[in-house]
Amino acid sequence: MSAQKRQLLFKILVIGDVGTGKSSIVRRYVHNIFNQYYKATVGVDFAMKVVMWDATTLIRLQLWDISGQDRFGNMTRVYYKDAHGAVIVFDATRENTYEGALKWKDDLDSKVTLADGNPVPAILLANKVDLENNVSEDVLKEYGSKNNFVASFRTSAKENLGLEDAFRTLTQHIIDTQEEGQYEIPVIQRDPNVRRIDATDERWYTYSNSERRRCC
Repeated sequence: MSAQKRQLLFKILVIGDVGTGKSSIVRRYVHNIFNQYYKATVGVDFAMKVVMWDATTLIRLQLWDISGQDRFGNMTRVYYKDAHGAVIVFDATRENTYEGALKWKDDLDSKVTLADGNPVPAILLANKVDLENNVSEDVLKEYGSKNNFVASFRTSAKENLGLEDAFRTLTQHIIDTQEEGQYEIPVIQRDPNVRRIDATDERWYTYSNSERRRCC
């Protein structure tokens, strides 16, 4: 008889300034699609990535693609609630978005923490490295380490560069944190009154052909 598979559900925030390519990253990672004319997110969009982590573990990554304008509002506390980790994105060709990434990190750390008071795992993505005049890997690594990101990656949603490694690294950090008992919420919600998201139900996929689901 085959071993019963363990199923985990992780909530991951995708945050950063307007125009850094957050939605393109989510779309490429989940559906392997890129469209440079994608409209800016309003509020929050959702997408689900199902990963067969190993022979006995299936992981659903629930990605919350949050509008780049929302750091200036009061809704981020609602969006951040019960997050297991975060992807913070900046535009590798726009220096002003570097500082924006740190402001998002500060906002995240002030609103959601682990049981021991430390920040939830967050990775830093320098997106659009397919374009000229982008940040070097050495500068990025130093910048990310200095500002308490668990890892930093040069990525391109257009060319599909670096995304698999980035999300796998974040997922491993989340698993390690969960095994240390640092999340104050269960990794899998078992409340019978809460509807579980079915990863096979395309209605819940942000970029499916069906109606898009938004939080607000």
